[in-house]
Amino acid sequence: MLLTRGNRPRKQADDFSGRRKFLLVFIMSCMVVLVGRAVHLQVFKKDFLQEHSRYVDTVSISSYRGIIEDRNGEALAISSPAPSITINPKEFVKDDESVIALMEKKFKSEHGAEKLSESQIQEVKSAYRQEKQIKINELEKLLDLPRGRVNAVLDEKKGKGFAYLAKKVSPGLAEQVKDLKFAGVDILREFKRFYPSGEVAAHLLGFTDAADVGQVGLEKSYEAMLKGADGKKRVIKDGLHQVIADVESVASPIPGKNLELSIDQRIQYLAYRELQNAVRVNKAKAGALVVLDSKTGEILAAVNQPSFNPNSKADLKEILYRNRAFTEVFEPGSTVKPFVVAAALEGGYIRPSDRFVTDGVFPVGSNIVRDTHNYGILDVEGVIKKSSNIGVAKMALKMPVDYFCGTYKKLGFGDSPATGFPGEASGRMSVAKRMRDFDRAILAYGYGLNMSAIQLARSYTALADDGILHSVSLLKRDEDIDAQRVFSQKTAKTVRTMMETVISKEGTAYEARVDGYRVAGKTGTAKKAGAHGYSANSYFAVFAGLAPASNPRLVVVVMIDEPSAGQYYGGLVAAPAFSKVMGGALRLLGVTPDQENTMPILLARKTP
Repeated sequence: MLLTRGNRPRKQADDFSGRRKFLLVFIMSCMVVLVGRAVHLQVFKKDFLQEHSRYVDTVSISSYRGIIEDRNGEALAISSPAPSITINPKEFVKDDESVIALMEKKFKSEHGAEKLSESQIQEVKSAYRQEKQIKINELEKLLDLPRGRVNAVLDEKKGKGFAYLAKKVSPGLAEQVKDLKFAGVDILREFKRFYPSGEVAAHLLGFTDAADVGQVGLEKSYEAMLKGADGKKRVIKDGLHQVIADVESVASPIPGKNLELSIDQRIQYLAYRELQNAVRVNKAKAGALVVLDSKTGEILAAVNQPSFNPNSKADLKEILYRNRAFTEVFEPGSTVKPFVVAAALEGGYIRPSDRFVTDGVFPVGSNIVRDTHNYGILDVEGVIKKSSNIGVAKMALKMPVDYFCGTYKKLGFGDSPATGFPGEASGRMSVAKRMRDFDRAILAYGYGLNMSAIQLARSYTALADDGILHSVSLLKRDEDIDAQRVFSQKTAKTVRTMMETVISKEGTAYEARVDGYRVAGKTGTAKKAGAHGYSANSYFAVFAGLAPASNPRLVVVVMIDEPSAGQYYGGLVAAPAFSKVMGGALRLLGVTPDQENTMPILLARKTP
């Protein structure tokens, strides 16, 4: 029993030792097989691995930039797919060993050789590089690059992992490049911003850069809203590092939000055409034109000259994309005279029947206020009709300084119009304290202060909407919650009626008339200030008006900078453009005519 019990453990130990040896031998055999297989693949089948290798990578998905559209849903700025062609110089300059291996295999087959000599290997590599250069030439031709450009990029970006070959190409062209199957050449998903209206709305919209980031205009001020968030996805790439299949979405791209403007593209086109014509005919330096809805303060059109095409930014200079209607100021001249009359009437400092002696010269201290002609004695309406500097200067001097200047401030003079447009001007307004009588006198006929076309148009809403001043907006809205009363309804209507006489044959702006509609407005002709005082020959020609005068719907301001074709008065230079834009816009909006005596003329012009 003892012997039997003593042998049992020894036998178990021998069995365990045998099994362990078997397992070790099996593992060693497997390792030899695996190592052999690895060596075979890495050394003898390297071309197979490179040709058929696959790997998973995470790539970015560009987001879609929001659309900018007008009040009627017409697209003003849209993004379309426009992939860019990029190159990885590190990968591109490497010889594609898998391709060379296949070429060697073909060479062996054609020559019946089991092994290639060193000279034959070099011959194969030379053929490979020649074929690669042919493909490079084809790539340059596809992308319309000068011969040698790809190699120049490789030299310039040597050692780098990224460089652009071509930006924002068509999707079809990108597919042709992809078919060339270049290692290191990739297709980057991007979008190109397109502006259907071209030059017409260029100053308002601005443009984006190569990275689709807003640089000027509304593209810049609403960048955060328009710009979406890029997404990510996992993809399968081949040995050429090109995407061959999608695996899964990691994060979906979030498109930017659309921006709905107050602009009416139809009126914008009309305004652009007429301003362009006015600047050309009068051989002017520049111009701006603004159309406002007098009931809501919405900006229906805002155009400038000269303009630019945002779809082609070659040789673009800052002076071309400067939005003068918002960012540049001018002295408004006589266009502010109706506000002086309104302030004096509102405060009880004058009555409509009051009469003023305007004999051409009016001394104010040591200075002189002059009129173009000796108008003799004028009532308040006559002062507006004839645009008498002396008449409004006398009215201004009847009012206390604080009250007079306070009215200008209520109208927004010297304050930003707060449209949200980048770089908008606030203008300048003289401070009431320590103001001389002559300073007050020249303020009455539009000198000593300056403003933008948008600011002037905004101030006219106080006359158009029965004394209520509206804020102005580039975004579509149903009502203006920031509207404020500046004048009483009675005062606004009284002054508006006086302003209608300006459009008569005896007034200064007969060219501003609109068939079928009563028009109220005011001319302005201001000398330009320079480093050495006011110029003797350079002017701003301005006209500001509203219609239909019985119940105004629109306010239009036209400013022509330095007309040089012979005429420079606002009534002759700016008023004709006002007439065409106002008339066209009222008809586009379906506004009912309010002047029956000119209806036959209007109907005759409509008849083909």
